[in-house]
Amino acid sequence: MPAVRGTSVDIPTQDGTADAYLAHPDDGQPHPGVLFYMDAFGLRPHLKEMVDRLAGAGYTVLAPNIFYRQGRAPVVELPEFIDPAQRPEIFERLGPVMQALTPDLAMRDADAYLTWLAAHPLTTDGPFGTTGYCMGAGLALRTAGTYPERIAAMAGFHGGRLATESADSPHLLADRITAELYFGHADQDPALPPEQIDRLDRALTAAGVRHRSEVYAGARHGFTQSDTASYQSAAAERHWKALTELLDRTL
Repeated sequence: MPAVRGTSVDIPTQDGTADAYLAHPDDGQPHPGVLFYMDAFGLRPHLKEMVDRLAGAGYTVLAPNIFYRQGRAPVVELPEFIDPAQRPEIFERLGPVMQALTPDLAMRDADAYLTWLAAHPLTTDGPFGTTGYCMGAGLALRTAGTYPERIAAMAGFHGGRLATESADSPHLLADRITAELYFGHADQDPALPPEQIDRLDRALTAAGVRHRSEVYAGARHGFTQSDTASYQSAAAERHWKALTELLDRTL
């Protein structure tokens, strides 16, 4: 992997200042921009390693603390190894934080993140890619549907609640999306049962969206996150291949 430079940055938003992590190849050249949406556990050493790895593939990658309204990362104190079964209080604390980030607020923030990324001297002129994990997959999907002129590629991994029956489910934005999409679903994921995967695929197909949706056998919700009990190395490596192929093809 080529040398990568990572730095902490602050991004002005309509509601304050979002702390974020930015990584890019250390060559002084502009590269295509990617907006990286965290999982619920947020910006932490493991997630920054993921951002660095993606930057090493030739991208300028921005990972904002999407919970910045609740404070700078880490919003919730985390152990080095996260096993929610052993530490149920982590999700008890995170639940209200997640619920406070409404779709409207999240997409208002997405505009600020994309605007900041577009103005950065180490980012090529758009369009951009976006990728997200767990709850971040839904935010990436929403961003592709809310800002279709700015997003050319969207990937989501072990996403939850992507195609619910609620009036603000992210799959309902399908007819606005112009990006190419890729989903890596976990087959052991109560947050995205088979009927939601089918509903998502039907909506994207009906809207003529270029997309690929794969179910990773034996994978659990969170399979890409090496500092959690859900991690599965083979599925995580498969995700890297799919993600970089999508970005290389579209950006």
